[in-house]
Amino acid sequence: MPPVLPILPDPKAPGLTRKVSGIDHTGAEVETSVVEERPLTIFLNSQEIVTAMTIGDYPDYLAVGFLRNQRMLRDDDVITAIDYEPEIDTIVVRTERRTSYEEKVRKKTRTSGCAVGTVFGDMMEGIEGLTLPKAEVRTSWLYPLAKTINTLPSLYLEAGAIHGTVLCQGDKPLVYMEDVGRHNAVDKIAGFMFRHQVSGADKILYTTGRLTSEMVIKTAQMGIPVLVSRSGFTAWGVEIARQVGLTLIGRMRGQRFVCLSGEERLIRDAALSGEEEDRKHRRKGAGDE
Repeated sequence: MPPVLPILPDPKAPGLTRKVSGIDHTGAEVETSVVEERPLTIFLNSQEIVTAMTIGDYPDYLAVGFLRNQRMLRDDDVITAIDYEPEIDTIVVRTERRTSYEEKVRKKTRTSGCAVGTVFGDMMEGIEGLTLPKAEVRTSWLYPLAKTINTLPSLYLEAGAIHGTVLCQGDKPLVYMEDVGRHNAVDKIAGFMFRHQVSGADKILYTTGRLTSEMVIKTAQMGIPVLVSRSGFTAWGVEIARQVGLTLIGRMRGQRFVCLSGEERLIRDAALSGEEEDRKHRRKGAGDE
């Protein structure tokens, strides 16, 4: 049975936050929500793969998405069971195919993720010869989409200290995942897509985090042609996006953004506000001088 969309964060879900007492800038006592984080050890069949720090929701999507983005799960793999043991913070993904990744697991690479992400040493091999769908992305989708995402109830608005990643189609959010590291949030999206056979060809991935090499590689591996963020870029992230033909849009604020790769997919079909029109003309005039 397909999941009911959209899947949105529930900041009031039990176990995701707790109340902590402190004092504010005036010295007054306050009580505030803080995000919980806990370890999750992921096994593929009988082999321990990694321990991730996570908020603990959707452990099945996180485990499957991580394994998928590390190319430990293949397109044709059949998952026979997913066994989650919350008492010992462990999840086991079982497949019909016998697996062994001893050498791969030895080649771990620490990434720039906020909760210290982990990928494996052959991370670039998965994008060699990759061709992303042509697709298109319209500014008439981006502007309302960003506003919708930024105002939805979320753990970020409840407690901060969290990153969000959203799978979108046109101007509509379909699946919104959050976690202490943006890599975990995007892995949850990847797990959802793999479990429910969702194509990335006509989708946009929106993230609140930086557009790093890891985010670009994972987005490309998921077959999604457009990656958007309200944050900025890293040089390697831009370089890889250009290599694979990914549309990379960052610094998304209101009607302002910067596109550093894949501009051929971008269709500017939304009228700019008066303020943005004035800014555009001022920039053009300065360039003419």
